[in-house]
This record gives sequence, structure tokens and C-alpha cells, in this order.
Amino acid sequence: MTAPPPPQKLDMFGVIQHIQGDAPWGSVLDAGTGVRSARWISGLPSSRWTAVSADPDHLKLTEAAVATARRPQDRLVLGNWQDPALLAGESHDTVLAEYLLGAVESYAPYFQSDLFARLRPLVGGRLYVVGVDPYVNGVVTDETGALVQAIGRLRDACALLAGVMPYREYPAEWVIQRLEQVGLRIVFARRFPNIYDRPWVKRQLDDSRRLVDLINDPAVAQALTGQIEALFQRAEDLLGRLGGLAHGHDYVIAAVTG
Repeated sequence: MTAPPPPQKLDMFGVIQHIQGDAPWGSVLDAGTGVRSARWISGLPSSRWTAVSADPDHLKLTEAAVATARRPQDRLVLGNWQDPALLAGESHDTVLAEYLLGAVESYAPYFQSDLFARLRPLVGGRLYVVGVDPYVNGVVTDETGALVQAIGRLRDACALLAGVMPYREYPAEWVIQRLEQVGLRIVFARRFPNIYDRPWVKRQLDDSRRLVDLINDPAVAQALTGQIEALFQRAEDLLGRLGGLAHGHDYVIAAVTG
């Protein structure tokens, strides 16, 4: 018996391009860059782009991924948004914050409430926010939702025991409130059903294994390793039967200055 084809996860960059329409991209800022988003912005008809990351290793991978598409006016910048000098005085026509809100907690703990106020002076025209509703909490009654939650909770537990701040996600309504508070006007906001695939499961469990290596208690580390392997087997079974793990929602929010 062959496994079903994996359900198709919606292309969030495609959603953004649909919202943008024929409007020019101008100067583009990728406020929390990675390989995926940098490849996307490097293919846009922009006048220039700037990509920022607080992680030097991620930035090196990103730089290699866009090396052939990068123009003389394009920049990759290592920096943390807690630093008031980062891109001070600049303005960009289009700003992208793709899953930046959840990641900020790992690099600038407790700064998330101030993130959009920090980005606001840099937004010359439009800000796109891509995020995911919190998915590790709440009541679930289906097998896929329970597994996704278990993977997320185990990853976060490994992070805390290793002395690392885990990602912290916020719902779309919280984001909209913060954007309006800093004077931006919402022109688009929509949730999209989320489907977690095999690469997502592998990333989360690989991260968990890496974090377990940082835990000083051998007994705890061994127990967590056993949990990781058990979740991997559960995921393999479900992915083999269903092709993907449907649970929760991603969202896209577009806000403008005018």
C-alpha cells in the first residue's frame, strides 16, 4: 500500500504577492531573514533589499543561498532589534516579518511586545507579518493535533532544560492590536489551515536532539532521547497514513502607513 501524497501547504509568499498586486516593491527589508525568505526577496523586482538576522550561522547559510542573486545594492546584516542603532534612520517601502515574532524570544527575550514599535520607523509603505497561532497549548481531540502539540512541548522542554529560550508564538489578534497601536492600518488579515510535513517533524526532533546534548543530567537526557524516538515513530506512522499533520493555523497580516 502506497502512502497518500502529502497535503499541499499554502505558499505564504504567494499570498503576499497576491496582496501586493501590481504595486512596486521598492526597497525591501527582510527583518528576520532565513534561507527561504531571502531566496524569495532576492527574486522580487525590488530596487534593493536588506536582510537582517541575529544568528551568525543562519546568516552565513543565507548568504550562500543568495550569492548568485545578490546585487551590489543588496545587503545581509547581522544584528539584534534590541539594538537601537540597527538600521537607524532607514526607511523601506516593503518590510517582511516572516515568523520573526516567535523567533525573537530566543535572541531578545521579553522584547516581543516592543518589536513592532521598533520596526515602525523602518516601514515606509507596507509591513507583512507571517506568523503561526500558538499550537502547543489548548484542548485537542484529534490524533494529529495531539502529536503536533507533543512534538512542540518536548522541543520546548528540551530547550528550557538546556538553558535556551524556546520560541514563543502569539495569535493573530495580538499582532493586529500591536500594529494598530503603533499607527499602522490593517488592510489584510487572514488565517490559513496549517499542515505539518515530514521535514517539519525532522527539524523539530533534530533540534530536540541537539538541545538534549546540552543537558547536564544524563538520566534526564536519556529519558528525553527515548521520548524523541517515540514521537518520531508516531509521526512516521501518521505521516505514512495521512501524508501530513493538520493542526492549527498560520496567518498573514498586511499593514500600511497611510
